[in-house]
Amino acid sequence: MISSGELLEIQFQIPQAASYQYPFNLPFLRNLEKLKIHPQVTFFVGENGMGKSTLIEAIAVASGFNAEGGTKNFNFNTRASHSDLHQHIRTARGTKRHSDGFFLRSESFFNLATEIEHLDAEPGGPRIIDSYGGKSLHEQSHGESFWALFMHRLRGNGFYILDEPEAAMSPTRQMAMLCKMDELIGLGSQFIIATHSPILIAYPGSIVYEFSQTGISIKKYKETELFKSYADFIKDSDNHIRYLLKD
Repeated sequence: MISSGELLEIQFQIPQAASYQYPFNLPFLRNLEKLKIHPQVTFFVGENGMGKSTLIEAIAVASGFNAEGGTKNFNFNTRASHSDLHQHIRTARGTKRHSDGFFLRSESFFNLATEIEHLDAEPGGPRIIDSYGGKSLHEQSHGESFWALFMHRLRGNGFYILDEPEAAMSPTRQMAMLCKMDELIGLGSQFIIATHSPILIAYPGSIVYEFSQTGISIKKYKETELFKSYADFIKDSDNHIRYLLKD
């Protein structure tokens, strides 16, 4: 039985014989036996291809969520593309139990919205879309549909796993998301978020894990390459543009 208790730690059991095969050859898995998870917010940051989404997907599947997103009640499969890393991790959990949960996977949110429409087309039972504000997610912009999820579906006292939630959100909405996160955390929620947003990772008191070619390490907000890259560009954008676009 999959527990819905607060996630405290992820333990890795990587087969030695598979160390040269994906996903076991990802840099962050080298000599990694366990990973502490913050009781409120844990962030995964780093360059593309370092394994952030692979790990967050594995945590979600190992926690009982559908690989393409949604609550634990969703069970659809548009295209099976997730790795088998979830079979090689164990989740150590506390006694506190969450009453809500959601896995947001940005790249497959369209598939989730379609599945909701398919389920709501079947006779009987309450409409699922009413939990998302009552308006079809396909009839909203990408950003508005994401915002409908945050404003209506996430209820608090929940375990929320988010893979690049900023993908459809303006900077202003990302700031508003910080406020919504803080509200949900005040209601007993726990977040694990993979992101490229320097706004989101500013949430105070969180653990920020930076993924790189050398592995995984804890970084303070302004020590992350994510923060430094944005800050350097904004501080001297003219010189950066001249360098990047030089003949």
